[in-house]
Amino acid sequence: MDTKQNRPLRLHHNAWVVRDQRATRHFYEDIIGIPMVACWNERDEVFGGMRVYCHTFYQLADGGALAFFQFEDPRDYERFGPQFRPTPFIHIALKTTAETQQAIAERLAAADIEHFFIEHGYCCSLYVTDPDGLNLEFTVDDPRAEQINAERLRTRDADLERWLRGDHSSNNNWRRENT
Repeated sequence: MDTKQNRPLRLHHNAWVVRDQRATRHFYEDIIGIPMVACWNERDEVFGGMRVYCHTFYQLADGGALAFFQFEDPRDYERFGPQFRPTPFIHIALKTTAETQQAIAERLAAADIEHFFIEHGYCCSLYVTDPDGLNLEFTVDDPRAEQINAERLRTRDADLERWLRGDHSSNNNWRRENT
């Protein structure tokens, strides 16, 4: 059986390659509200060549961070930057309070940045895309999150098996209607 002591402690950082550290800083620090806490300017021989880059960290409340690389050589962006088809299903989800989520939404609206909400039942999420195409979700858990999570844990094996057998009906009885 899995024990918490054998799991990673928390997200240290999630890294992304960007074209413009200035635009990235404006988006994450000024609009989203996550402070930049470190900037490393480095030169390393990696992946078949000398790479010169700027590596910034924006710290979350739990000590984890979002990190961003900008390369001196624009060809490195093309080689190492985002290469997937943009899709909202590839994203980073960050837990917030309702007040923080609302403040982010207000700053996004003031900056005329497109964003939207989805009420999932177990949480309410604000979605936005950063200047380099990274999709972000700012999530507020439902007040019944503990009860909801306990139910999903209890039924996880049967739910997965049902899906794999071809029964794709929803098991989300927490979603509010008409949202």
